[in-house]
Amino acid sequence: MFNKLRNRFLIVNLVSISIMMLVAFATIYTITYQNVQRETNMELYKVSDFYHSPYNSSKMPRGEGGGLGSGSGASTGASGSDSLPSNAMSGNNEGPGGDPNAPPARSISFMIKTDDQWKITDTQSRFDMEDTFYTEALQKVDQNKVGNSERQTGQFALDGTDWAYVIDPSGDGHMIVFIDVTAQQGILTNLIYTFAVVGLIMLIGIYFLSRYFANRSIAPVREAFEKQKQFIGDASHELKTPLAIINTNADVLLANQEDTIANQAKWLHYIKSETERMTGLTNDLLYLTQMDDSRSTMIHAKFNMSDAVESIILPMEAVIFEKNISLDYNIEPNLTVHGNIEQIKQVILILLDNAVKYSGPRGSVNVTLQKQNNDVMLAVSNTGEGIAPEHLDRIFDRFYRTDSSRARTHGGHGLGLAIARSIVDQHKGELYARSVVGEGATFYVRLS
Repeated sequence: MFNKLRNRFLIVNLVSISIMMLVAFATIYTITYQNVQRETNMELYKVSDFYHSPYNSSKMPRGEGGGLGSGSGASTGASGSDSLPSNAMSGNNEGPGGDPNAPPARSISFMIKTDDQWKITDTQSRFDMEDTFYTEALQKVDQNKVGNSERQTGQFALDGTDWAYVIDPSGDGHMIVFIDVTAQQGILTNLIYTFAVVGLIMLIGIYFLSRYFANRSIAPVREAFEKQKQFIGDASHELKTPLAIINTNADVLLANQEDTIANQAKWLHYIKSETERMTGLTNDLLYLTQMDDSRSTMIHAKFNMSDAVESIILPMEAVIFEKNISLDYNIEPNLTVHGNIEQIKQVILILLDNAVKYSGPRGSVNVTLQKQNNDVMLAVSNTGEGIAPEHLDRIFDRFYRTDSSRARTHGGHGLGLAIARSIVDQHKGELYARSVVGEGATFYVRLS
């Protein structure tokens, strides 16, 4: 069950983070793509303006077949990038002939002019290119994009090179200007690969982090579930014994129906005793449930803690004397705390009752109440067998007993200390125990 809960937590966490990462990466890519397209279009328009300029017409010689004349280098094949003229790679921002309006030197560009039937009438480039390349480039142009007067742009890949183009209506034909955008497209491609690698690494890291925190988050749930199972099992066990006794004694009564009530009073007494035992157990369970659910709606106010302790001790002196147990107490007068006096009295009664039960024959019980810094400290100690160290942290758990056989002898259900701890916790106090095996134990209550 808990593995399924953990896996469900992991799936929800990973899916949520994956969606957020995807949205973030898509947003970054979209913004970067738009910026690259904007810069590409600006460069296209600048190159197009250059080829439109009259200065360019007078300075750009054309050779046979519409290509450039001499002085432009060897044929380059598809892209022509291997034999650019020196001024194209110099970093100079001017075009051929020193034109200040020329496209940037980093731009690898060419121009094709066509008639209205899209047949090539003229070409221009900074470097020699084969006629077949112009034809292939023109075939890649989306001719359906052409409008009446507005520029139309597009992109295509040819022989491993990415080209962007702009179509300008020109008289009775068209002028198409091309620039190499392989570098820009490479940036976008690398961005996708980077996002994929970074996203994968992040998801792996997030998986292990989510698994770690899922285990930590489930741990309290698992502990609470185990405690609940233990609580139900212990409560069932506690109820099972009195119910069995009641059922057995009822069978005895039914087997002797003609006998008088006086003669069967013993069985009735057993039934009543176990019924009272079940009533006490049920009331304790209901009290704990109310405290857990509502954390108590009782009114808290400042009261005299010294008087509250004495009001519990004095009525019990006779009971303690009958058990041949000595009682010593030292109560510092007029100590006050903030809380609910009835609940605090119940804590005192539980601790004192336990001290008397487990003090041993001819034992002694000692109660002290004194101020300690800004708090009030109550200590209830007894002589006896004490509590082993492995039990000290668990004696406040519900139904927990260090020795179930001795607990049955002394009575009780193992709920008293759990109730006391719950009350003290509600008062923002502290309840703990110290013990030496063979000498006795001391319970401390710190309140403010």
